[in-house]
Amino acid sequence: MSEHLFKTVAFKVKGMSCTNCALGIRHVLEKEGFHKVTADFTTGEVRFEAADESRLPLAVRRIESLGYTVESALDREGIPKKGMASIEKKFWFTAVFTLPLVLAMFIPVDFLHNEFFQLALTIPVFTVGFLHFGRSAWYSLKAGVTNMDVLIFLGSTAAFIYSLIGTIYGLGHDYMFYETSASIISIVLLGNMLEYRSVRKTTSAIDDLVKLQKNIARRLITEMHGGQERVEEVDASLVEKGDVVLVNTGDKVAVDGEIIWGSGSLDESLISGESLPVDKEKGDKVVGGTLLVAGSLRVKATATGKDTVLSQIIELVRNAQQDKPKLQNLADKISRVFVPVVVGLALLTIAFWFFGTALPFRDSLMRGIAVLVIACPCALGLAIPTAVVVGLGRSAKSGILIKGGTAIDKLSAVNMVVFDKTGTLTTGKFHINKLECFGQPEEKVRSLLYSLEKHSGHPVAQAITQYFSGAELLRLESVEEQKGMGIEATDTQGNNYVAGSYRVASHLTSDDTHNVYLLMNGELIAWLDLEDDIKPGASALIAYLHKNGLRTALLSGDRQSRCDHIASELGIQQVYAEMLPDQKLQIIEELSATARVAMVGDGINDAPALAKAYVGISMSDATQVAVRSAEVILLKGDLDLLAKAFGTTRTTLRTIRENLFWAFFYNVAAIPLAMIGLLTPIVAAFAMAVSDVIVVVNSLRLKKRRIR
Repeated sequence: MSEHLFKTVAFKVKGMSCTNCALGIRHVLEKEGFHKVTADFTTGEVRFEAADESRLPLAVRRIESLGYTVESALDREGIPKKGMASIEKKFWFTAVFTLPLVLAMFIPVDFLHNEFFQLALTIPVFTVGFLHFGRSAWYSLKAGVTNMDVLIFLGSTAAFIYSLIGTIYGLGHDYMFYETSASIISIVLLGNMLEYRSVRKTTSAIDDLVKLQKNIARRLITEMHGGQERVEEVDASLVEKGDVVLVNTGDKVAVDGEIIWGSGSLDESLISGESLPVDKEKGDKVVGGTLLVAGSLRVKATATGKDTVLSQIIELVRNAQQDKPKLQNLADKISRVFVPVVVGLALLTIAFWFFGTALPFRDSLMRGIAVLVIACPCALGLAIPTAVVVGLGRSAKSGILIKGGTAIDKLSAVNMVVFDKTGTLTTGKFHINKLECFGQPEEKVRSLLYSLEKHSGHPVAQAITQYFSGAELLRLESVEEQKGMGIEATDTQGNNYVAGSYRVASHLTSDDTHNVYLLMNGELIAWLDLEDDIKPGASALIAYLHKNGLRTALLSGDRQSRCDHIASELGIQQVYAEMLPDQKLQIIEELSATARVAMVGDGINDAPALAKAYVGISMSDATQVAVRSAEVILLKGDLDLLAKAFGTTRTTLRTIRENLFWAFFYNVAAIPLAMIGLLTPIVAAFAMAVSDVIVVVNSLRLKKRRIR
C-alpha cells in the first residue's frame, strides 16, 4: 500500500518508566504490523502509522497487555495536571512504612527489631513493589524485552522471601532482611519520582508552546438586522477561518490571521525567539499565541486549529523528540542484553560465594541482590532521550526547529555550508536603482513590468510590483513563470513579453550587469537595476563557521559580478553564480561527493537543493515547503540563529556523551564492587537512584549551558 495512505496515530501511555519499557511497546506493535513505531518514556507518547483505523483497538489492547494504560489519543493541547502523580503517591506511601525499618538499623529499640513488627511494615511496601515492578517485569518478559524492573523485582522479592522463611521457621535475626526489601522498593520509587519530575522539566518548552493555545478570543459578530457589531468571548478553538477577532493591549492573538484594522507591537518571542516587540499594521500577518503589548487590532482568521503555525511548530517539535540520534541505537542494543547478563552475574555471584567460599548463604544472597540492584540500566536509558528533549526544546524556544535526533547528529557532522543569496545572506528587500527604456515609453514599460511580475512570488518580483504599484494593470492572455529564468506572457493583441535575468536577453546584448531584462516580441525594450542589502550578522556568521573549521560557498542564480562582490565582502570561499534550480541541485550533488554539505536557503526556490543536501536549513518563516524540505528551520531570517543551531547541536551531543560516560562508568565500576561484597543492597539502590538523577540533572543543564 502506498505510504501516503498511512495515518499517523499518537497515544498517551501511562506506566512507561524506562527505555526498555518503550522498547517492549515498540516490539509488540511492530509484530502486529504497525509502521514507524516510536515510544518515548520521557513524554509518555507512543506514535505509529496505521493503514486501517479499525486496527487501532488492537494496538490499544496490545499496549495494555504489557501492563500499561492507554489514557487516550494524545491530547495535543494537554497540560500536565496539577497534584501528585501515581509514582509520587506510591513513593510517599512506601516511605512511611520503610522509615521505621531503616531506623531499626541505628536505634536499639526492641519493638523495632521484632520480626513480626518488621513483617507487618514490609507487607504494604512489598505489595506496592510487587504490583508496580512485578507487573512491569512480567509483561516485559512476555514481550521478549527484559526491562530494569525485572532486576528490581528479583532483588526485592528474594530479600522478602528469604526473610519470610526465616520468620516462619523462627530462624532468628540472621534471616531478617525486611529493611533490604522495603528499602530497595522505596529508594527505586524515589528515583523514579525524581526522574518523573525532572523529565517533566525537560519537556517544558513544549508545555510553554501548548499553553499559548489555551486562549480566549473576542470574536466580532455583526447582527443580521441593523448591522451592529457585538463582541463575544469564546474559546480560541471555536474560532473559524474567516472570523474577525478583536485584540487589545495585553491580549494574546487567538488565531493566525491578517490585520484588517489597527496597528500595534507584538511580542513574538516564544514563536520566533525575537526578544524585541515587532510593529504590525493593516495587511500584516500575525501568528496565534503572540502577545499584543501595545495597540488594538482586528484580525481576520486565516488558519485555525491544527493549521496554525503554532500547532505545526508543536507537532514538529513533538515528532522531533521521537527521532533518535545514532547513539540511541547503541544504547538500545546494550539495554536489550544488559538485564539478562546482569541476572547471570547475580546468580554467578551467589554461586561463587556460597559454593566456592565459606560465606553463608544469606551473605551470598545479599551480594547477588546488590548486583541486581546496582546494575539497573536506568541511567543508560535516560542518558540520551532527556538530553535530546532539552536540546530540541531550547532550540525551539530560540526560534530554531531541529527535526529530531538524526538532524542533531547530521548537523554536528557538517563540514561545508552552502548559502543561497537572496533572502538568506541578503535581506531580500530590493529597491529600484535605475530603469532604462529602449524604443518604448517609460509608462508602458512600468505597466508591463508591474503586470508581469505580479504573477511571481520571487523577492525581486515583489519589489518590482511594490515599486510600480501605481502603474496600469494590463490584460494578459497567458502567463508562465520559469524558475530561474523569468516570466513569459502574451497580451490580447498577440504580443509576446519576457521579463527575466540576463539569460533571456543573452542573444541580444553582451551587457550582463543588470538584474531584469524586458523583451517585447523578441526585442530588448528595457532593463532594470536593483539593490539588495547584506543582512546584519552575515559577516560574523561566516567568520564563526570558518573559525569552527567549516568551508563556505555561495550558490545563487544571480549574476557573477554581484555574487563575487558579496562573497568577497563576507569572506565566502567558493562562488557558484547564475545557477538554475536544476544546476543548483547538480552542484550540491558534486559537493556532497567529498563533503557533508548543509544547504541554507529560503525553502521555496531552493527546495530541491535543500532536500538533496546532507542537511537542509531553511531561513523561511516556517512555510509548508520549508517544513517539508529542510531538517532545520529558522523561524526568522536572523543569521545569528544559524550559529546558535550549530552550537546547540554540538552542546547537545556533548551532553549525551557525558551522560553515557557516567551511565557506563557507574555500571562498570559498581557491578564488580557489588560482586565482591563492598556494596550492600540498600547502598546499591540509593546509588542507582542517585546515578539516574545525575544524568537527568546534567541534561537539564542544557537549558542554561553556554552555547559556543
